[in-house]
Amino acid sequence: MKNSYLTQDNLQKFIKSALLEDVGTGDHSTLATLPENVQGAAQLLIKEEGIIAGLDLAKMIFEHYDPHLQVELLLKDGDKVKAGDIGLKVSGSAASILTTERLVLNCMQRMSAIATKTYKLNQLIKHTRTKLLDTRKTTPNFRMLEKWAVAIGGGQNHRFALYDMIMLKDNHVDFAGGIAAAIKATQEYLKANKLKLKIEVETRNLDEVKQVLKTGGVDVIMLDNMDCPTMKEAVRLIGGKYKTEASGGITEETLKDVAECGVDFISVGALTHHVKSLDISLKAV
Repeated sequence: MKNSYLTQDNLQKFIKSALLEDVGTGDHSTLATLPENVQGAAQLLIKEEGIIAGLDLAKMIFEHYDPHLQVELLLKDGDKVKAGDIGLKVSGSAASILTTERLVLNCMQRMSAIATKTYKLNQLIKHTRTKLLDTRKTTPNFRMLEKWAVAIGGGQNHRFALYDMIMLKDNHVDFAGGIAAAIKATQEYLKANKLKLKIEVETRNLDEVKQVLKTGGVDVIMLDNMDCPTMKEAVRLIGGKYKTEASGGITEETLKDVAECGVDFISVGALTHHVKSLDISLKAV
């Protein structure tokens, strides 16, 4: 697995927690209606066009709950799909299939929506060198899968959480007493705690960009809520000395113009917090 957060341990912890939440003391609907030895099969039916994501996870969920289930993946994560496509087939205990059905669908529908959105936005800026980033605007306890879906859709993951990168936002700067004070305090903190973390600083205007350039010692300069002429000037001032990230209210309609300003990255919170689940179902066969 390419991303450091996508470990087998983390995935197994998620699956265990999600099954505990959903199954609890038992799937009594299934236990009440099906004898233990009933066998069955089902297939994952795609009902609309998009990018499929979560197939690998679905296999893990089925096999975690019942190692005797047989799962055949007919597509792979990141594939383009259309209505009528079959993503996978699962066979074995009918009770096990029924109990795991909703968790598989909940994960795959949301992950596929995010992958589809990411792919669509990436197509708008593929003629530029700009890379699309996600944010921390994610669903609590589901972030790992949402960021995985962004990667499947062709985007890049920003910091995973608060612990793996320093990001000095406007409130940090204001509370610290200014950009120079915030950067210097951060550098001292990292040195004192023997931490090696990248530093990103949010700027709101060209004056703040100049303050970061004067202070130095950072890795990324965020250009927040700037119009395109201001952003182009900021990119010119920075001159490749630091990576640049555009952020703040960027929409599908404005994304192309922002990318053409020459920034290295554009972060879009809507990749994970403003998507409509892809229509997918699990049907008995």
